[in-house]
Amino acid sequence: MLTRRGWLTLLAAGLSAAAGRLSGAEELYVLAAMLACLVAGAAVYARLTPLAIEVTRELHPSRVHAGSASRVDLVVTNRGRRRSPLLDLHDAVSGTRGANLVVPPLPPTGAARAAYRLPTKRRGILTIGPLQAVLSDPFGLTAITTQASEVTQLTVYPHVDQITPVPQTTGNDPMAGAEHPNALGRGGEDFYALRPYVVGDDLRRVHWPSTARHDELMVRQDELPWQGRATVLLDVRSATNTAESLELVVSAAASIISASSGRQDLVRLLSTDGSDSGFAAGHAHVESMLEYLAGVEMTNEANYRRVLDRLARSSGGGALVVVVALAPPEDLDRLTRLRGRFGSLTIVSFEPSSWGGTGPDSRPALLPRSGTTLVRVSPDQSFAETWNRAVRPRRQEPGRWRATGRGRAGEDPDRWARHERVLR
Repeated sequence: MLTRRGWLTLLAAGLSAAAGRLSGAEELYVLAAMLACLVAGAAVYARLTPLAIEVTRELHPSRVHAGSASRVDLVVTNRGRRRSPLLDLHDAVSGTRGANLVVPPLPPTGAARAAYRLPTKRRGILTIGPLQAVLSDPFGLTAITTQASEVTQLTVYPHVDQITPVPQTTGNDPMAGAEHPNALGRGGEDFYALRPYVVGDDLRRVHWPSTARHDELMVRQDELPWQGRATVLLDVRSATNTAESLELVVSAAASIISASSGRQDLVRLLSTDGSDSGFAAGHAHVESMLEYLAGVEMTNEANYRRVLDRLARSSGGGALVVVVALAPPEDLDRLTRLRGRFGSLTIVSFEPSSWGGTGPDSRPALLPRSGTTLVRVSPDQSFAETWNRAVRPRRQEPGRWRATGRGRAGEDPDRWARHERVLR
């Protein structure tokens, strides 16, 4: 394949031949022939030069959060029996011009290492490759391009702020959304009560002093470990978002998910584009949600009401957090109607001035209903500061008993005294 320099050389050869014909100068014919032979010889050199190289590409790390560093390490190894020629490597990177590297001649079995950094300022899926090795002649007239490595992807997660998890909810939640479990099993962690022995119970849980006192086997009943629930609804409608505001709401949703999962809560992510992650816990579930957030884009409003209807029909429970760029009064009213299905409702709204928008900052036409927290993010404070101030743990309500030594909030203190007398 001729390079730009090779085509210009052929053009110069043609012009020299034409000038020689018009002027009758044999020297111009000789010059034209020399230029043509030079191009032909360069093509033969590039075609016959053996190229046996192996290129290994590694990403460190393969998944990062926006703003974190990530680099590509390349190892070029000469697998041929002769010294390799000078090579130009071009590794394509989506959204950029790619990376260009020069590899010097390598002896047989010799290796060279190179590295370059990737742009990770914005979330998304970066496509890297295919990596092309370009072999050219010493004059740069011809070049042969071969693919030396496959395509690799780098997942850039949204930026995550260190924030306080969404407050734990109270009340009867059949899916573990209560402050303490309402049903007891045969295994647990914390002491709850004493009960008569049932066939199949572990004999190691038998409390012998109480058994002797009651003349029947008494077993320690332990409390099942509690696990909270959090549902995050992300608004990605094009009618309420811009390219700048979308990055803010996605980052806020990722921060809330990371904070709740760090407390071992069951987390569910819903989006107005119709996607639903379902309730789950664990590192793999969090990574799947962050990977979705890395590539989410704006959509129309086709699924908005459908998602709200799904939340209204669901059994609910736990905490619901809605993240929107703008919360018009009619949308705010629809969202507050979901309060009865969840233990708590938190609405995160970003003012236009927080992302450089030109529209006026909106104000709700009505105050949130009881149990609803409205977090309005303005340019004066970051999302993390606004969130932590709005959802910080509230003081204990008056008239609500709280155990200082044993027990949990809302439990009968006489129950613990009764068990203490039995266990002594």
